[in-house]
Amino acid sequence: MIEWMGFLGNLYPWVKSAHIIFVIFWMAGLFTLPRYCIYHSQTIPGSVEDLKWQNRETRLRHIILTPSIILSWIFGVLLALHVGALVVGYWFHVKLTAVILLSIYHGWSVAYAKKLGRGFRPSSERGLRLMNEVPGIIAAIVVILVIVKPF
Repeated sequence: MIEWMGFLGNLYPWVKSAHIIFVIFWMAGLFTLPRYCIYHSQTIPGSVEDLKWQNRETRLRHIILTPSIILSWIFGVLLALHVGALVVGYWFHVKLTAVILLSIYHGWSVAYAKKLGRGFRPSSERGLRLMNEVPGIIAAIVVILVIVKPF
């Protein structure tokens, strides 16, 4: 095995707890931002309501989404290194791929909210409503991979 595995020592449960806490915060933000975008897309660009939604989305990004994705990744990488996840099982590689996809979704959601702030309005909300389901599906996959370790 790799000689630095287990380097967290007694900090391991604290790092694992922090990782779970910040993943919960991150997921809460990922469930909220697309819903905000759906409501925001119904406003008239430049209106008072439009500016309120821009403010809400900006605060959500700055207070919850950005800090939580950063801390989720930091604590997650520490945990992966601690247990040697890169060499212990195929399930971890699939989980990592899912988390990368979730991170891409995060970037897409943030970019979409910024476009709404610049006056972009989609022709249909249906696609946005479907995209709102992405984080829940990926979260379910990740939980199953971590708990069940099916392969």
